Amino acid sequence: LKDQFDNLDKHTQWGIDFLEKYAKFVKERIEIEQNYAKQLRNLVKKYCPKRSPKDEEPRFTSCIAFFNILNELNDYAGQREVVAEEMGHRVYGELMRYSHDLKTERKMHLQEGRKAQQYLDMCWKQMDNSKKKFERECREAEKAQQSYERLDNDTNATKADVEKAKQQLNLRTHMADENKNEYAAQLQNFNGEQHKHYYIVIPQIYKQLQEMDERRTIKLSECYKGFADSERKVIPIISKCLEGMILAAKSVDEHRDSQLVIDCFKSGFEPPGDFPFEDYSQNIYRTISDGTISTPKQEGMRIDTKTTVGKAKGKLWLFGKKPKPQSPPLTPTSLYTSSTPNGSQYPIFSIEPVHYCMSDIKTGKPRIPSFRSLKRGFFCLQGPALEDFSHLPPEQRRKKLQQRIDELNRELQKETDQKDALIKMKDVYEKNPQMGDPSSLQPKLTETMSNMDRLRMEIHKNEAWLSEVEGKVAARGDRRHSSDINHLVTQGRESPEGSYTDDANQEVRGPPQQHAHPNEFDDEFEDDDPLPAIGHCKAIYPFDGHNEGTLAMKEGEILYIIEEDKGDGWTRARRHNGEEGYVPTSYIDVTLEKNSKGA
Repeated sequence: LKDQFDNLDKHTQWGIDFLEKYAKFVKERIEIEQNYAKQLRNLVKKYCPKRSPKDEEPRFTSCIAFFNILNELNDYAGQREVVAEEMGHRVYGELMRYSHDLKTERKMHLQEGRKAQQYLDMCWKQMDNSKKKFERECREAEKAQQSYERLDNDTNATKADVEKAKQQLNLRTHMADENKNEYAAQLQNFNGEQHKHYYIVIPQIYKQLQEMDERRTIKLSECYKGFADSERKVIPIISKCLEGMILAAKSVDEHRDSQLVIDCFKSGFEPPGDFPFEDYSQNIYRTISDGTISTPKQEGMRIDTKTTVGKAKGKLWLFGKKPKPQSPPLTPTSLYTSSTPNGSQYPIFSIEPVHYCMSDIKTGKPRIPSFRSLKRGFFCLQGPALEDFSHLPPEQRRKKLQQRIDELNRELQKETDQKDALIKMKDVYEKNPQMGDPSSLQPKLTETMSNMDRLRMEIHKNEAWLSEVEGKVAARGDRRHSSDINHLVTQGRESPEGSYTDDANQEVRGPPQQHAHPNEFDDEFEDDDPLPAIGHCKAIYPFDGHNEGTLAMKEGEILYIIEEDKGDGWTRARRHNGEEGYVPTSYIDVTLEKNSKGA
């Protein structure tokens, strides 16, 4: 390798270029890791839910598991950033610093080699010059000797010419000897420098270049290892992230999700009872047996309001409009009272079958059958959400009230802690006046006490509503059970409005009750036919009924139920005088009759 200086120069340059090429590879890998982590974080941010109220927080195990997976994926993205940071610091940064040092060291060694080669070339030139000078002087000496010999043998030559030629020969010979000595010295010096160059200087420079290239190779090896270690260090944490995803997947519980759906939409209402059998043949048998409509009804027969109403609906009249008969006045014997399972009394009416049928006959003019539903829907849209959540079904109302009580208790605890802190601070100020004025804390303390009193009142009010709801839910089940028992005892005795009497002797028949004035609504907006009562209710609280479609009621008033709550918190009721409207379900105590339910 003593004469391969240029080749070594090229090899060391290739080594540095390869080092920089690998550094560029690491840089691009770092950019990939950073972009990958950034994209993962953007993906997590895109699918993570925004900050939402507590009511909208995910409760289903599948949703919670997905959000846990997103959190683990976010941690995984963080580990990719750690990999990029480790590679940038430990591999790429180290490679760039080492490449700069390597270039400086290589440049220094190559300069030393070039200087040694230049010095050797200079010695060779000096030796070559002395050699050429010695060779020229020797030729001149030979010429002088030949000239001297020619003149010495020539008889015609003078003695002076011979002496001059001899002196010239001696001079040239002397100069040739001096050049010979100089050439010998230069040659000896060159040989020494050449030996030193090829056996000492150049090997030392080559050795330094070899060590430099070996260190470059070792550095590459270390960077390869660091490149892998950067990835291996985060493998345990990445494994934990993946294990977290697996645990999140295993935490999905389909039964729990189903139960949450049930709890979320559970209303607390009981399903409707069985539809009763409607015997449309009773009027036929009565007509055959009586022969006239004026014949008194047998004692054992009972009129079915739904049957007569259905018959009246199906009649066709000659001129398109059926007459509106005037109802006979009420007699004192037509009004009686009946007791409900909870002990309250309300009036019932015993009605002659023929008169009852006549009272249900109205005009045959086309009507708008959906007017009732339009009024009801319009009112439900306008009705605001009440503070006590009475517009919600019982079960949902109970949950909302319980959530509000929990929130108020947390706020009360915060205010209590703040009050204690203010009291302690006030004591400190009183003991150390230089720290502050105790009186400056009094307004804040008064405000905190006021907030605590307000929160206690709110908690007490909501707890009262909660107790009311829980009591009603329990009482409703008891009343339902009691109503079923009463139905079995009375054997189907029913008043004209769908209620039952406790005593068969109270079923005295009389003229019908006029439920509404003929001119209360226009014919175009008149309801089809009065709905039969499916139960009764007692007003627990007064209700003003200012909005259109509602029915005002007083506390303790007895009303007929003609339409159950559809889940919107409103029940349709009717007064004894026929006035109908919607009342809040939470304001009444409802008792439904099983045989009339769904009529």
